[in-house]
Amino acid sequence: MKILIINGPNLNLLGKREPEIYGNETLSDIEFWLSKKTEAANHEIIWFQSNHEGKIIDKIHDAMNSIDGIIINPGAFTHYAYAIRDAIAAVNIPTIEVHLSDIENREDFRKISVLKDVCSGQISGEGKIGYFEGFKILTNQE
Repeated sequence: MKILIINGPNLNLLGKREPEIYGNETLSDIEFWLSKKTEAANHEIIWFQSNHEGKIIDKIHDAMNSIDGIIINPGAFTHYAYAIRDAIAAVNIPTIEVHLSDIENREDFRKISVLKDVCSGQISGEGKIGYFEGFKILTNQE
């Protein structure tokens, strides 16, 4: 299977940005960690990060007919990016929404996800393990 993992704004700063919330590992650390999991063998994982909503939408569109599943950590786009929501709905690719921190136990605005309804599931508050859990769901290894 081909799995696309999309990371939104400010996730390029993981390891430096609020480590008490997001941890000390960088996005590259998480990518390396997931690639070494036995369950990842025989699957192609494509990582993408952008701070720009339009680039994320383009990546989702480009995934149509070539990607089997998407894991998206939309960052702050979670709360207001209806265009990303529409892109996910349009391509009809199973998508798991992932958040490193527990968005239900943070500021009120973070509790709202405009993407949740068009995703196959949401994983929140499990740190990097959320990416792995999303991967296992998409590859039927639950």
